[in-house]
Amino acid sequence: MKITSSEIRKKYLEFFKTKNHAILESAPLIPENDPSVLFNTAGMQPLVPYLLGQKHPMWKKLADVQKCVRTWDIDEVWDNSHLTFFEMLGNWSLGDYFKKESIEWSYELLTSKDWLAIDSTWLAVTVFEWDESTPRDDFSAWVWESLWIPKSRISYMWADDNWWAAWPTWPCWPDTEIFYWVWEWEPKADSNVKNDEKNWMEIWNNVFMEYNRLPDWKLVNLPAQNVDTGMWLERITATLNWVKSVYETDIFADVLTKIKEIVGTPNYNERWARIIADHLRAATHMIADWAIPKNVDQGYVLRRLIRRAIREFFKMNYEKPVISEIAKMYITKFEDVYISVKTNKSKIIDELNKEEEKFGKTIKNWIKEFEKKFKIGIKWWPDWNYEDIEYRKKLKGFLENSEKNKKTSFFSWKDMFHLFDTYWFPLEMTLELLEEKSNELNIEYNKNSIIEEFEEEFKKHQELSKAWAEQKFKWWLADTGEITTAYHTVTHIMLEWLSRILGEHVSQAGSNITAERIRFDFTHWDRMTDEQIAKLEKFVNEMIVAPCTIVFKETSKDEAKNSWVRWVFWERYPDIVKVYTITDPSWKIVSQELCWGPHIESTEWIGKFKILKEESSSAWVRRIKAILEK
Repeated sequence: MKITSSEIRKKYLEFFKTKNHAILESAPLIPENDPSVLFNTAGMQPLVPYLLGQKHPMWKKLADVQKCVRTWDIDEVWDNSHLTFFEMLGNWSLGDYFKKESIEWSYELLTSKDWLAIDSTWLAVTVFEWDESTPRDDFSAWVWESLWIPKSRISYMWADDNWWAAWPTWPCWPDTEIFYWVWEWEPKADSNVKNDEKNWMEIWNNVFMEYNRLPDWKLVNLPAQNVDTGMWLERITATLNWVKSVYETDIFADVLTKIKEIVGTPNYNERWARIIADHLRAATHMIADWAIPKNVDQGYVLRRLIRRAIREFFKMNYEKPVISEIAKMYITKFEDVYISVKTNKSKIIDELNKEEEKFGKTIKNWIKEFEKKFKIGIKWWPDWNYEDIEYRKKLKGFLENSEKNKKTSFFSWKDMFHLFDTYWFPLEMTLELLEEKSNELNIEYNKNSIIEEFEEEFKKHQELSKAWAEQKFKWWLADTGEITTAYHTVTHIMLEWLSRILGEHVSQAGSNITAERIRFDFTHWDRMTDEQIAKLEKFVNEMIVAPCTIVFKETSKDEAKNSWVRWVFWERYPDIVKVYTITDPSWKIVSQELCWGPHIESTEWIGKFKILKEESSSAWVRRIKAILEK
């Protein structure tokens, strides 16, 4: 290969360092205090407060490689470009440079012989076409032309392609996208994205944050013009190495070779192996950033990925414990890139082994039960023997020759829910097996109906607990932002008491905060006693009543590290950090901790702290669930 993913990652950051950009560490995959999403899905996500006006503690020009997870394309991850976990190369301007510099630097990085050395004749770009409220982006097109991108390679595209907006009334802006020719032969002179879309692959997106759309649909200028760019490391690696698929790059090639060695060439299936390679890479990073296999939230996604990977091994007739061997390969690849991977090596292996052991005991029962329910549904065919090849041929013929039987409802939502409720096998995976069986036997079934009725039944099981929660957590404030901010501040007080009483080994292992409750994980090997729980509750409430005052200052990370300051997830912080100090009325320090916030200024109004439950989260990790009552 001409260039490795590690070399590209390094060159990207080095380039923007020469352009006076501060280099950020990647934020963890799990967003802090953002219950609206389970994972960071784009490079810009951890920087949204700064893109919308808050001052960043480091600088106005930033660059990083952000870890991201997207699950909405999970069924496509075996193709040439879709992935669950990916690394997003990004650079930002917070009110500094804008379109001209952004485009020029992108072109320089891609084409300069000192950097990525792409032949510019193999590049094409798109820019925003006009609409009723916004003129077309002729300026970006002019910049591209000045860089010797011919007009024939510049496509004006409508808002569906080159306009970004999260909501109808929300900050919104045009972008320009950069594409690369994917074939061995040179593109024709008049070929561009608009008239030849399938032959051009997007490699970089430069977003120009310029407008805010008001409820009356008018556009007004934002206080500052910002730039947000994103380039998938995996896709640019494939591009620069002249391969059609991300799975042919150094990122995955050795892992796929290892999988083939494990299952044996006769059993090897490229599609199934790609799913394993993708899912276990994602799982490795999720666990490194403190996700734990569970039945809810991030844990549900993680568990689904792990179990799907295990099933793909089963489909290739390999049923021995194996997934941690693949994870070790990813740990080797990333431990010198992301400190969370190096720090949590043993945790990654431990969690994968536990989940594989647990699932290995149920997958055979699940498949057996699925087969049983599948058979029961076809009552009109006696002496079922699905393993008999001749029988299967007869069954298939019978179904093909009978429209009535072909449309028989052979599997119901009740069957689906039983498998979920009894064996905790995800709906998506049961549907996957159902699809395989129905395709094999040419049986039609109403997938949407099964899903709808399953979800209806699932909602019934949730109604009681949901009604209780809604009644329990009715709040006295309309602004949920203030509520979650108060909860976040309380976690600092909690952590301080826990470390004082339980020991200095205690550190934060993750948190999830909504407007209704705190869910706080911390490292500790034993269950808290009732007395300890009562003392923690008493301490927090005393600090609330005091009241405590919260202030912050900006300082260098090295200075903070050398002083009496507590921190968790050290690797996420930039060189300039915020230190939040909580003091009682006598100015005695209650807590002093690195954090990105936000925090309240005083605890006097936030109500009474109440612990609902203390329980195990995973090995060596405990969890406290608590609320604030009026």
